[in-house]
Parts: sequence; C-alpha cells; structure tokens
Amino acid sequence: MDASTNPLLTTSPFPLWDQVKAEHVVPAIRQLLEETNSAIDSLEENVEPTWAGLVEPLEKIVDRIGRAWGTVSHLKAVKDTEALRKAVEEVQPEKVKVMLRLSQSKPIYEAFKSIKEGDLWNSLTEAQKRIVDGELRDFVLGGVALEGEAKERFNEIQQELSKLSTDFSNNLLDATKAYKKLLTEKSEVEGLPDSALALAAQQAKGEGHEDATAENGPWLFTLDFPSFFPVMTHAANRSLREEMYKANITRASSGESDNTPIINKILTLRQEKAKILGFDNFAEVSMASKMADLASAEELLEKLRAASYDAAVKDLDDVKKFAAEQGFSEELALWDVTYWAERLKEAKYAISDEELRPYFALPNVLDGLFKLAKRLYDVDIVPADGKVPVWDKDVRFFEVQKNGKAKAYFYLDPYSRPAEKRGGAWMDEVCSQSKLFAEGEDAVRLPVAHMVCNQTPPVGDDPSLMTFREVETLFHEFGHASQHMLTEQGEGLVAGIRGVEWDAVELPSQFMENFCYDRATLDGFAKHYQTGEPLPEDLFQKLLAARTYRSGSMTLRQIHFACTDLELHARFTAGGDETIFDRERKVAEKTAVMKPLPEDRFLCGFAHIFAGGYSAGYYSYKWAEVLSADAFSAFEEVGLENEDKVAETGRRFRDTVLALGGGKAPGDVFREFRGRDPSTEPLLRHNNLLPAAAS
Repeated sequence: MDASTNPLLTTSPFPLWDQVKAEHVVPAIRQLLEETNSAIDSLEENVEPTWAGLVEPLEKIVDRIGRAWGTVSHLKAVKDTEALRKAVEEVQPEKVKVMLRLSQSKPIYEAFKSIKEGDLWNSLTEAQKRIVDGELRDFVLGGVALEGEAKERFNEIQQELSKLSTDFSNNLLDATKAYKKLLTEKSEVEGLPDSALALAAQQAKGEGHEDATAENGPWLFTLDFPSFFPVMTHAANRSLREEMYKANITRASSGESDNTPIINKILTLRQEKAKILGFDNFAEVSMASKMADLASAEELLEKLRAASYDAAVKDLDDVKKFAAEQGFSEELALWDVTYWAERLKEAKYAISDEELRPYFALPNVLDGLFKLAKRLYDVDIVPADGKVPVWDKDVRFFEVQKNGKAKAYFYLDPYSRPAEKRGGAWMDEVCSQSKLFAEGEDAVRLPVAHMVCNQTPPVGDDPSLMTFREVETLFHEFGHASQHMLTEQGEGLVAGIRGVEWDAVELPSQFMENFCYDRATLDGFAKHYQTGEPLPEDLFQKLLAARTYRSGSMTLRQIHFACTDLELHARFTAGGDETIFDRERKVAEKTAVMKPLPEDRFLCGFAHIFAGGYSAGYYSYKWAEVLSADAFSAFEEVGLENEDKVAETGRRFRDTVLALGGGKAPGDVFREFRGRDPSTEPLLRHNNLLPAAAS
C-alpha cells in the first residue's frame, strides 16, 4: 500500500486533504505504526550516542507518523464525521501504545544520557543541547524510569487519558450542535443587527427553511460563537438571552454528552500519573516543561488579580447604573451584563462592532495583515490557491517569500461550520522546517502551517464582514504561524514552535494583536467594503478610547480560568464530597464580581484544559502576555510613526523571537530582543490597570 492507494501515505509536505476518507485512516496508520515499530527496533539495536546515530533517525521516526496522524487529527477538527470518529477511536490506542514504547525506550534514553555526559556535548550547538535536554526531560516525564506494575499502570493511564480527551471533545461538539433555536416573530429578534439576522436566516435555510430572509425570518440561532455572541450582545429579548446563556453554560453537562464524569476521571488519572512519576500533583508535571513553576505562575496571577479586581467591580457598577438610567428596573443578571455593557459602550464611545464591520471585510484585512508582515519582517505573502489540495472550498493557500524565494506556506480556514468544525481558533504545523528532509539543492524542507478561525461567514454576495475581535483573532493566529514559518532553525526538533516552552508560545501571537490598534496598520486594510472609504479618524479615536473598556473585567475573567485550572490540578481531589463545580465556585469568590449560577457547568466545555494542551497551563496566556506587551513596548519606545525604526525593531523581533524557535531558552530569546528581563508594567499600562500616581 502506498500513496497511490492510500492518500495518508503521501510523503509530500502538502497532505492530500481532498482525497483522505475515513476508510483510509485505519489501514494507513496501522502500516505506519508497523514501520515505526520496526524503525524503533532498528534504532535500539544499532543506536550510537552521536547526532547521526541517534537524533537524526529519531527525527525521521517521529516525523513520518506525526505528519500522517496530524492530517487525521486536523480533518477530525475541521471535517468531523461519525465514520472518522470511529476510525480514530479504533486506531488511537494502537498509536498511543507505539508512542509510549518510544518514550520509554531505555536504549534511546541511555544514548541521550551518553551524549550529555560525554565528549560530544561540548561540540554541540545551543539548539542541539536544547534538543538533548528536552528529550532527557521528556523521557523521564514519559515514564522511562518505571518498571513492572508502575510502568504497566502508567501506560494504562496514558491510553485512558488519550481516549477521554477525544470523548470530551466529541461530547462538546455534539452538545453545541444539538442546540437550535428557531424564531419566527420579528419582535423576538429586536435589537439584533442585520449581520446576525442574515447569518441566522442563512442557517435556517440550511435546515430546510428555504424562504428564510434576514428581514422576515425565520431565524435559526445556535451556540456557535458567531451566532451566540450577537444574541448576548444585542438581543433586546431578555428571555432569549437567558435561555441561550443557560444553554451555553450547561453545554455537555447532561445526558449522553455529559462531560462531568469524564472530567472527574481525567483529574483522577492525572493525579495518579503525577504520583507514579514522583510528583506531588499534576500541576508540577505540567510545569516541569515550562518557564514558570507553580509558585511563580500563581504569584503573577495574584498580582494581575489584585490589579484588576477593583476595576472589574467598577465596571459592573457602571453597567448597573447605566441600565437603571435607561429604565431597567430588575436585578442585573449574568445574561444582562454583556447586553447592557454594549449599550454603555455605544453611549460612552459612540462605537459598536456593527458600525465597524463594513470596514473589516476579510479580503481587505488579509491584505493589511500581509502588508504588516512586509513592514515588520520584510516578507511577501502571495496567494497560491489551486496549487495544492485543500479540505474545504473556502480554504485559502498562501506562499511566504523572503528575498524573492519561497520561505514557507500556510493554509487559512476562516469561517465557522458548526456542523463539522470545532469552535475556537488555532494554528498548528503541517510540517516543520528541517535540514534532515531537504530535497535536491534545498538547504531545508520548508515549514507548512495551517490557521483555523471560526469567524462570521460571508452572507449572500457580501464578503465576510468581521468584528474587531475577529480581526484580532486572525492577527493572533498569524503571529503563531509567523514563528513557525519564519524560523531559521535547521534542527527540525526545535524549529518554529517546536521545543518552545508552552508559557512562551503565545508571545508572537498576542504581540501581533497590538498592531490592530496601530493607525498605519489599520490604514492598510480598514476601508468600507462597498465605497472604499477609509476608517474615519473619529471612529479610529473611538476604537482607541474603547480599547481598555472593561479591561478589568476581561483580565479578571482570564485570571478566573487560569486559577481554576491550577486549583483543579494542584489541590483538588476528584470523587469526594466537593465537586469540581464547588471548587470552581470557591475560586470565583476571589476572581468573579458576580456569583456564577448554581447550575453553571462551564467546566464541561473547558476544552483548553481537558481536550487541549493547556492542562495546568492556562496561566500561559497571561504569562506570555507580559512578554508580548513588553515586546510591543519596544516599538512604542522608538515611535510607531517612525517607519525606519519600526522596520529595524521588526527585523530584530524576526531574527530573535521568530527565528530562534525552541533552539534557545525563551528567557534568553526575550533578553536578546529586549536587552533586559520582562516587566509587567507595559501589560498593566496597555490595560489601563496601573495604580494612579499619587498627586
């Protein structure tokens, strides 16, 4: 069997997305796992403590299976079907078993130890030393030192955790998909902007209501963010807001798709795994491969909590006061806050997302984003649609060029497809840069990435008109992709985002978001999609003024998620009298200014920590935001209007933060760019949370 009979077996850096079907998964992955097992046999028998005798064959092993499995995982995230789920479920335990074998191989581990302790060590580059140290750490965390029953139990846990994570994700997608609210009366959708009504009518059409129109309905709403959020923000229909708010916070918490027992099992198994490895709790296991330790992460979170709590209290008081002034006489409920906060924002800044949308058409935003990449990093991004297969008709494909030559490639899947695509936004690698896989006269195999968003799709003949938050999200994911694509590392195991400590990986992404408020950047794309009129100066000034609106509340919300995550993984024992929801409510006493509802089951949808890579790591967003805000302040210091200095600083950012990847410790990379250690001052300043100076 080869790529001619099974597209998953292609050796091309560009997967055959359009040809891969569910029936290809099991035979292809099984064949690759057999090949992987044989390659591990060969490496264990012939291993030498040299780069060519150990690291290069190991990179070849993980690359082949990793790319095929990456194709399957990606399709499951963006083109989910029952058949694909079953195929993944069938072969996933076999894949985990082989990866466990590799991560617990004593001959390979001993060879890495020999490199570390032998004469070769001093001749290695910094990046190569980082690879060796990282492998030694991961072997220990992977259970290489375990014997007998402990090893057997550890492997059982790893298998079970892998399955539970997939089950969690499936349940969440099913629960999100299951909620549909069809409305037929205009009075029921009062206040909703045209864009939301057009999307709701389009969704109704997709469910068989062929005559649905934005003006007359019927309108279908779901818990998918582009559908849900406008209801919470704009619907005057309070009972609709209440129903959808409650449906959202209880997603996947009952019936067949209940994630509660899955969460309890995950937490129990992670704690058991930690004990087997000799750690006190799972948070310590997670932190072993990050910049921070538990104490320093919690210290930062407390510093930010203290800086934002009073501001969040004031935010809520302001909303309550404003709602009362507008004649709202009832007690402000959780489903009222977003609605009235938006009305206050409109009154205070005379600006709304809907007013801005026409200036943020996706084709224009992409154009402006690529101009910024040129301005900062001196790269050109050119459309290459049609040159390679894609998985959906709306997926775009681009080539990144440096000095006129191809440097990298990326796919962009921009729109929400709630029936088959999981929510959120993410970037991942398709393949990494590596000199080991260079072909012909090329020095390296070029990196390939994909960026996935869930933004408002085009409605009718109009392009996708984005909210400002969707613009920020696109810039965020492009920041991740930039680190992957603009790497200058030749060692594949630390090229791009590989080998970067998890709490530093959000630096380039959050850094890019800052440029959404830069006038020169906005001038590159913010034009009315019909008239071509640039974003008026008064709207830009209002956008700037509104930037820190409710920043105390937004910061505190992220602190709540991060503290809950660490609390559950460091101090909570599942299965006792206290439930996970009880413990989250206890955290909320310090991190929320409104009490959560008794029926709140947000944790059942917290995929970041139960089905993503952020377990005992959600704090990373704030940790990296300190770094990203400080990195952006380097541009503020030279003057954002000083094009020569912006270009010079941008090249320095490219040549350090983006180029060095996982080949250098992130603290050292930051110091190389900034000339000093990071400071929290820029983050607090950008959020208007610095204490007022004494007069």
